[in-house]
Amino acid sequence: MPFISVDTSDSAPVDLYYQDCGAPDARPVILIHGWPLSHRMWEYQINALTEAGYRCIAYDRRGFGESSKPWEGYDYDTLSGDLQALMTRLDLRDAVLVGFSMGGGEVARYFGRFGNDRVSAAMLIGAVPPFLLKTDDNPDGVDAQVFEDMKAGILDQRVAFLEGFGQTFVNWSEDAPTISRAQLQYNHTIASFAAPHATLRCITAFGQTDFRHDLPKISVPTLIIHGDADQIVPAEVSAQRSHEMISGSRLEMIGGAPHGLNFTHREELHRLMLDFLDQLS
Repeated sequence: MPFISVDTSDSAPVDLYYQDCGAPDARPVILIHGWPLSHRMWEYQINALTEAGYRCIAYDRRGFGESSKPWEGYDYDTLSGDLQALMTRLDLRDAVLVGFSMGGGEVARYFGRFGNDRVSAAMLIGAVPPFLLKTDDNPDGVDAQVFEDMKAGILDQRVAFLEGFGQTFVNWSEDAPTISRAQLQYNHTIASFAAPHATLRCITAFGQTDFRHDLPKISVPTLIIHGDADQIVPAEVSAQRSHEMISGSRLEMIGGAPHGLNFTHREELHRLMLDFLDQLS
């Protein structure tokens, strides 16, 4: 299994698992997963992108999937440093960063810390930037109690909480199943095997991190995709504001799509992604 090792100053190195698919000399597309899943959420996108001739690198954030599960390091400075280490170790250039949900934070903070180094474009899909938390200077954000309730659910009945979250993720109900029950259960299994402490601490990371100073530093072509029926990350708090803050960005709203549009609206998502990538060539 392929890993890169990230050195840390005060603990053992962290091993990050990654999957490298497609032609090695093609333009690399880096896929950064959402909470609380892993690189496995990108299965259909990897198929579509590699069939179109792109190279896909999908990795597991520390604490999730096959990667190491250290006790510390679940802040965006550290997580973006992990991404930069992956980019450097694999010597990726002219890359496209694609961040889904929480993964959009790594994309934003990467540009905030490292600029356009090795990167030629970006995509934010259902992404959390610029700032989710409701504060005095962000009055339309999400109330802090929402994140506290999520933490309480993880601490009390983590696996049960994740089951309900997984249904809301794709706007699923018994009367209106948006994906198969098998896919729903598979997603729940992926989420359940993430480290409990990583699952908990990442709620603070994506719920409280302010990316408003990072987004204006994105000066490459950027595609923002969001579902207008997203019940996890409201588009008016995230996608619409990110579009305003990233010069020249393109915003695409997918009608009727939930947060997990990579499962429910994948044909529309693939069309938008490939159209954007083809225009870069």
